[in-house]
Amino acid sequence: MRILVVGAGATGGYFGGRLAQAGRDVTFLVRAGRADRLRGSGLTLLSPHGDVTLQPKLVTAETIGGAYDAVIVAVKAFGLDQALQDMAPAVGPETMVMPLLNGMRHVDRIRARFGNALIGGVCKVATTVDAEGRIKQLAPFQELAYGEFDGSPSQRTAALDAAMQGAGFTARLTPTVEREMWEKWTLLATMGGICCLMRGSIGEIEAAPGGRDFVLRLLDEVVRVITTDGVAPSPAFLQTITKQLTQPGSPMASSMYRDLVAGLPVEADQILGDLVARAQRHGLDTPLAAAAYANLCIYAGRLPRR
Repeated sequence: MRILVVGAGATGGYFGGRLAQAGRDVTFLVRAGRADRLRGSGLTLLSPHGDVTLQPKLVTAETIGGAYDAVIVAVKAFGLDQALQDMAPAVGPETMVMPLLNGMRHVDRIRARFGNALIGGVCKVATTVDAEGRIKQLAPFQELAYGEFDGSPSQRTAALDAAMQGAGFTARLTPTVEREMWEKWTLLATMGGICCLMRGSIGEIEAAPGGRDFVLRLLDEVVRVITTDGVAPSPAFLQTITKQLTQPGSPMASSMYRDLVAGLPVEADQILGDLVARAQRHGLDTPLAAAAYANLCIYAGRLPRR
């Protein structure tokens, strides 16, 4: 199976790198500057599961040579439109397109562009790109789940699953991928909202006066919107993340908060803005989520234009 990974950043670089390390036929679609850097120093993964430096196969938008069997879209949400344009020559009649983006707004946009090529995808990994361009894994968990949106078995997802197995991370073909995507958004919107608005980690927020109550109130807002507009989270999932989000002393914080601290662009529109917009369409009141989104819009407005 020929796999194209769109983006060689924290997510695409990590999973694509592990697939390449395991001998899969993986190519990265990157911008010219990133390509030059990767050709010079390689793709380096720093991980509790083992460090590695690879010399990956690379293409740019101008040098794509035809269709791939699977295209994994692993860019930040604000780079999606350009990514869809760049990767179009790689999508043929039999190509699967699996996005690993945050939120759910990208689903309609990819489907509108590539139709039934779209399958569901969700990843669980904590990674970042350091100052030297290396991908650093911050915690040991690493999972990739995928499947058809309607939950049905298919030859194409079975073939994808065969390529993903034994590649150095947990890989799951699941009939509930759509629900899991909505669940991930539930976690990201809540964690991103509390960490960015409070400017702290889970443990710091929990220890602050009224911190735990604030977390639970924001989580309730998010769950009401997700349940009304999408697919309700499972009780087991809610029990797990409630514990995670209120864990005393936890150093955990959202990737959006890490980007904010670093002065980088954040996915405010996709993770919180879209949630608030969906709430408004259904007449749901989400004052905490709206406050978190407004806060991030102010932050974004102060960033230098790129």
